[in-house]
Amino acid sequence: MATNFRELIQIPIGAWVESGVDWVQNNLAGPLDGFAAGVGFLADGLEGLLLFLPDWILAPLIIAFAWWRVGWRFGVFATIAMVLIAAMGLWRETMQTLALVIGASIIALAAGLPLGIAMARRDGVATVVRPVLDFMQTMPPFVYLIPAAIFFGLGKVPGTIATVIFAMPPAVRLTNLGIRQVSQENVEAGLAFGCTSRQLLYKVQIPLAMPSIMAGINQTIMLALSMVVIASMIGAGGLGNTVLTGIQRLDVGLGFEGGLGVVFLAILLDRMTQSFGLRRRRD
Repeated sequence: MATNFRELIQIPIGAWVESGVDWVQNNLAGPLDGFAAGVGFLADGLEGLLLFLPDWILAPLIIAFAWWRVGWRFGVFATIAMVLIAAMGLWRETMQTLALVIGASIIALAAGLPLGIAMARRDGVATVVRPVLDFMQTMPPFVYLIPAAIFFGLGKVPGTIATVIFAMPPAVRLTNLGIRQVSQENVEAGLAFGCTSRQLLYKVQIPLAMPSIMAGINQTIMLALSMVVIASMIGAGGLGNTVLTGIQRLDVGLGFEGGLGVVFLAILLDRMTQSFGLRRRRD
């Protein structure tokens, strides 16, 4: 009886998803190819730029920027990190990973920040988008590799797209939260001075919400970086590929070197992006 009951309530969700994927592949191939071309142009352009600059030029620029934005102590750490990355022979892989993270973050922020603003200004938009964000954040990141590989093949493009989906929710949520937390007194003062809706947004709400927005940007970049090892499974390359090779070969040393490179890059990006939400230190 129990078996028959289970058979009666079976819902072929997997079959429906496969039908949806087939429909997209048959009817939206053109837009998908155009989107992939745009993502590929951005990813390849950033990677080409970072690899075009020799390490003896780019490394001092990164160190100087870290020193300027955070402080001399962090500048010393950045120097050590750059030297170790080069000494481990991982400069090219690090620049590939940095290009993927920057490209994915640009796309995620270009979509996420306006969506967060729309959520803050329209409760109906927030009602619709919030469960979608919940779904995006709770879905295991490995699952994103499947549709990315199906629709876009293997390489940097599907890796970048999977990273965008995984990394975008914090930018949306914290932009929405920051604007909603702007005090009503400030909003009323702006209206009293004759601000239009657009002026109120750009001259009052966004400036006051900037710490929260910058926290969202920082978290988006960190999530994008955390996805690089997973994205390497579909050919994204970079440091993730080094870690993955170490796993496949059971090479502890190679895996540790790749992981250390990811750690250095994560700390550098985290501290430097945080500095834009705070006053620059002079220590």
